[in-house]
Amino acid sequence: MNFIVNNIKQLLGVLDSDIALLRGKEMALLKGISNAWLQVKDHKIVAFGRMDNPEYPRLLAENPEIRLVDAEQGLVLPSFCDAHTHLVYPASREIEYVDKIKGLSYEEIARRGGGILNSAKAMQKADENELFEAAMQRLSEIAAMGTASVEIKSGYGLTTESELKMLRVIRRLKEASPMKIKANFLGAHAVPAEYKGRQTEYVDLIINEMIPMVAAEELADFIDVFCDKGFFTVEDTDRILNAGMKYGLRAKIHANELDRSGGIQVGVKYNALSVDHLEYTGDEEIEALSGSETMPVVLPGAAFFLNMPLAPARKMIDSGLPVAMASDFNPGSSPSGNMQLILSMASILYRLLPEEGLNATTINGAYAMDVSNETGSITIGKRADFYITKPISGIEYMPYYFGTNKISKAFVNGLLQ
Repeated sequence: MNFIVNNIKQLLGVLDSDIALLRGKEMALLKGISNAWLQVKDHKIVAFGRMDNPEYPRLLAENPEIRLVDAEQGLVLPSFCDAHTHLVYPASREIEYVDKIKGLSYEEIARRGGGILNSAKAMQKADENELFEAAMQRLSEIAAMGTASVEIKSGYGLTTESELKMLRVIRRLKEASPMKIKANFLGAHAVPAEYKGRQTEYVDLIINEMIPMVAAEELADFIDVFCDKGFFTVEDTDRILNAGMKYGLRAKIHANELDRSGGIQVGVKYNALSVDHLEYTGDEEIEALSGSETMPVVLPGAAFFLNMPLAPARKMIDSGLPVAMASDFNPGSSPSGNMQLILSMASILYRLLPEEGLNATTINGAYAMDVSNETGSITIGKRADFYITKPISGIEYMPYYFGTNKISKAFVNGLLQ
């Protein structure tokens, strides 16, 4: 595999190899090259530059067999890194969507046995091969819209057998897809109905049975907890993360989606790679994140779909924090993996500049998946994860013209999708 993309109007998202994330004011910086070319070899970015530089015609003369891909004056951007999804699921939940229209809250639907518990019932009956095939279709869908890296969580099993089934499906996806995929064990997504009133016993099951079995099969890269009002307490979260740490599973947390839960603080305590959702985040939480290695991950799709308060992404950036944005692709609260839409929401709803939005959905998303040394930017030596836009005026057009696919060609690990 050896090809050159030429006639690039702008090659954007160029970063040095030692940059793992961007914080605060850095997020508004977007380095690029006009009138550019980009070379891919053996699935990697190996060179790039301006077409009017003598290096380019010399490269063509020395490699007459090299294949040329004409960008036709489109932009070339690093692929999206979607650091929070639940895209392995057995069935959609559009009936609950109607309940939401009628005024029921997320918590009310959950108390009635809907929400996560509804998906858990279906997951326990689901065939592994059918789950795999449906998830592969979803991966193909998001790849065509520019995503090349994705974190996939379990959490719709809520029994040892079903959680392992989900994680085995994710392992098969890793083997079958060219995308960079990370697996996250989220047994603590909700308390199963049979454990109602016995939440501590379910936490014991996660710690004493699920975590050791997940670790024994090396099924997960991370461990996660839904630390929030009506779900798992700070004490539960502390116990689960401590147990996961003993098996080498780095923490990630669903935090502060429904209230100020203390989830951000316990995430920082355990050096969590990310804390996600963050609709209820104040000065105390921002202070806790300052100086930490934990990435705040905002999920615009869920807040939009559930009509919830917006996480203070603008304030976090202005306070010097890094921010990532992800899709939360799932059947109940964010049934879309379209990261172009998330990029638009970053500007429309959260007041991020287009440059900040792009960095939030690429390099910072890659950091939140622990893959920023492999992808998330246009960097020599990284995976060839990028897309070519249709001819557009500039980066500002990406969030501005929302609702359509603005990509002409998408490459995942150097492979045309």
